[in-house]
Amino acid sequence: MGGRLKVLVTGGAGFIGSHLAEFYLKRGDEVYVIDDLSTGTKENIESVRQACPGAGGRFFVVYDTILNRDKILELIGTCDLVLHMAAAVGVQYILDNPLNSIVTNIQGTKLVLELCDKFRKKVVIASTSEVYGKRSNDGNLFLETDDCIYGPSIKSRWSYAAGKLMDEFTSLAYHRVKQLPVIIVRLFNTVGPRQTGRYGMVVPRFVQQAIRGDPLTVYGNGQQTRTFTHVKEAVQCIVKLAEETRAVGQVVNVGGVEEVSILELARRIKKMTNSSSEIQLIPYDEAYPQDFEDMQRRVPSTEKLRKIIGTAPKLSLDNILADIVQSFKQSALAA
Repeated sequence: MGGRLKVLVTGGAGFIGSHLAEFYLKRGDEVYVIDDLSTGTKENIESVRQACPGAGGRFFVVYDTILNRDKILELIGTCDLVLHMAAAVGVQYILDNPLNSIVTNIQGTKLVLELCDKFRKKVVIASTSEVYGKRSNDGNLFLETDDCIYGPSIKSRWSYAAGKLMDEFTSLAYHRVKQLPVIIVRLFNTVGPRQTGRYGMVVPRFVQQAIRGDPLTVYGNGQQTRTFTHVKEAVQCIVKLAEETRAVGQVVNVGGVEEVSILELARRIKKMTNSSSEIQLIPYDEAYPQDFEDMQRRVPSTEKLRKIIGTAPKLSLDNILADIVQSFKQSALAA
């Protein structure tokens, strides 16, 4: 792909999608966004415009659902590369909107793949570490070839994971049967500026609580562990994977380096913000509906990512959190 690219970012008003749009605009490419604002915001689009002054003639935004076949047909036909980031996201949103989440994630991805195949366009499919399910806490890093282990179907907590796994199966089938250039990226807890705690995202929720002096609410016993990835490093990896022919037809983890318990995460954020907030442990049955179930550990192997693009996220958790805290404080001052 030489010269200026025309890039379509589905879900481009969302957290990660808006950062991808900003990256390509700053590089000089032409960017098209479609978003139904179910979890994305016009404020994110405005942040992109402010970060890319003079790029207005290369930035096109459509507020519509990805299930609008005619609109998606037009956009995919126009663009050279499709970054399919649109999805129902966030634990709270999934639990509150189970049917809409399944329809958007499965049917939306199916339509994007069908039309990418029609026009023979390369497509990057955003998947998630959720697809690993409730793996045992065995101390091993999560490999792309590992088994996926889910809870019962009566718990809608697992519908998101199962739906995204179906997206992966469908994408790989398009690659194997129709030779469609598809790349699947499994993202592990991507965080950074523009992310909100509105849909259960733990880091922005803790930071907002700490800045306000509200209790930091840790669900369960707080011993569940995660790694966190700065959005700018995730974006750099997605862009490099999109450009690398060896990534085509592959499933690749993109995740951070530092495993931390959610309780320790709350302590670090409290210390970093000099907050007087107390830390409260909230039982899951008080925080979520009855059909919620958590996964105890999510720690990626990024060996495959390094082999393909030569690099992987490496920012420390403290550096990631410092950037997020500063962003929230600046937003509060500007408000």
